[in-house]
Amino acid sequence: MSGYKPLADYGIIGNLETCALVGRDGAIDWCCLPRLNSSSVFAALLDTDDGGRFAIHPTGEYEAEQEYMERTNVLQTTFHTESGTARVTDFMPLSPNNDGNQPKVRALYREVTCTEGTVDLAIEFAPRFDYARADSRVESIEGGVVATGDARRISLSSPTSLDCGDGAADGTLSVDEYDSEWFVLEYGTRAPTDPDSCEYLLDDTVEFWRDWAHSCPDDGDCPFADYGHDMVVRSDLALKLLTYQGTGGITAAPTTSLPEVVGGVRNWDYRYNWIRDGAFTVRAFGNLGDTEEAVSYLDRFLELSHSVEPSDLQPIYGLQHGSTYEEQELDHLEGYRNSSPVRIGNGAADQLQLGIYGELVLAIHQLSWTDREIADEDWAAVRDIVEYVREVWDRPDAGIWEMRSGPKQFVHSKAMCWVALDRGIEMAEENGHDAPIGEWRDERERIKEAVIERGFDEEKNSFTQAFDDDQLDASLLLLPLSGLLPFDDPRIEGTIDAVIDRLATDEGFVYRYEHDDLPGDEGTFVLCSFWLVNCLARMGRTERARELFENLREQFSPLGLVSEQLDAETGTLLGNFPQAFSHIGFINSALFLHEAEEGTEVQPFGPESA
Repeated sequence: MSGYKPLADYGIIGNLETCALVGRDGAIDWCCLPRLNSSSVFAALLDTDDGGRFAIHPTGEYEAEQEYMERTNVLQTTFHTESGTARVTDFMPLSPNNDGNQPKVRALYREVTCTEGTVDLAIEFAPRFDYARADSRVESIEGGVVATGDARRISLSSPTSLDCGDGAADGTLSVDEYDSEWFVLEYGTRAPTDPDSCEYLLDDTVEFWRDWAHSCPDDGDCPFADYGHDMVVRSDLALKLLTYQGTGGITAAPTTSLPEVVGGVRNWDYRYNWIRDGAFTVRAFGNLGDTEEAVSYLDRFLELSHSVEPSDLQPIYGLQHGSTYEEQELDHLEGYRNSSPVRIGNGAADQLQLGIYGELVLAIHQLSWTDREIADEDWAAVRDIVEYVREVWDRPDAGIWEMRSGPKQFVHSKAMCWVALDRGIEMAEENGHDAPIGEWRDERERIKEAVIERGFDEEKNSFTQAFDDDQLDASLLLLPLSGLLPFDDPRIEGTIDAVIDRLATDEGFVYRYEHDDLPGDEGTFVLCSFWLVNCLARMGRTERARELFENLREQFSPLGLVSEQLDAETGTLLGNFPQAFSHIGFINSALFLHEAEEGTEVQPFGPESA
């Protein structure tokens, strides 16, 4: 267990098809090839002894730090030793002239540069195919090594000879001041390995990211200027890394089974795209100027809505067609810091989650805030969804948190069904679409009445997690953000105060709910904490909202990355990492704070988008 690094010690690189986590010690401890949801080739993150890694680090004692090249996803790890300083630059190539479908070169590049003195480096190349289930063989070839396993082949171009044995290769490399050497891991087509081509690909990749990254308006009036601007840019870049270029889908995280509490069993595979993330994602991308990404993301779900009946929509989808969802446990891996089981697949795909319909309609509604019109065939799909919601909203479901203890009448799910009808009515009225608006209005009112009558506890002066229940849930913070009730409604004020009193720490870190039926505990939920910031900002409690916002910012890693959850006492990052939902929450909270403190509205993607 001592070999596991804190999650805050990792950076991430990628090429819009897959990602790799690179530790501050120069080790690639997690990488799935050729796609993000393929099986792993390096998985020391989940088993430090047997998972496999690709490491470059000094042979002796050293100190290290990491940083990204400015406004890029090109990662640099610098090692300081007694004899000198060396830097490892890691990236996966992308071109400014990319055709939008796939990277031109599928490879991982590692440049080793000595910036001062002399540094002796140790090289360890230990791939373990198929989550370390397959036999891996590594053999020497001219200019490097080749690894095979699970009917797959990867090769490593190396500037120094490597000794092969026991399914791994290792060696040393000595670099003097101004020396620059390249390691190239090829996993698809042949990749250029000569120094000039490597430098060209590095320059190209830097240009790609800087052309794409958020930049402030020419007039300098950027809504993020006073709200952690550089961290917002980093969050934007992280979200782009988690985007699968072929479909526009965004994975919740690039990892699986990082625990919500160390040693616990709440370990899930997040390498999927959740429909529920739609409106949050669109608002974040839209306000950063990433309109193409926002529309592409929505288009994917619109196309999906054309091809399946509303009743057949899944809560989660793979990043490309043919994805598998069956949940399996990998008992041969010990799990991060002995947190087992390690899971692949996600059983939530089979759940009924009524909230996804409201999220989908809300996200589509936001198209009207762009130049993209809702075509007739798109409206037909929206109308079918709203009609389906009108029929099924009173059913119990698994809820936004994907409860595995059985369906309940979750208040948040009912509120999102209300949103589906509310935004459907608005789109029909504004655009003259054909719809049974009168019937939708009647059902919308029935849902609201049910939420208030059965979802509000007068004694506690708060809404509850489910109908006729007494448990509190942080998803109730979305009730006013959805527009169901205004922020100055006493029932909303009471609910927000109850969340602060019963679910939040003094620092403003918010737990999702009070208890569930799974064994063990979990950390505080980063996104829920940002929802509280948003509510406080909208209620006019801007000083406290800013305080909580800054507390949360301080928990991000030195590279500006954050996971799904935080340890309430230590602030240690917990859960899958980096987590798209958390970064989306940060971006949107910066906007809410700006609007509250400056008295402006900068959200082109919908006035009540969460």
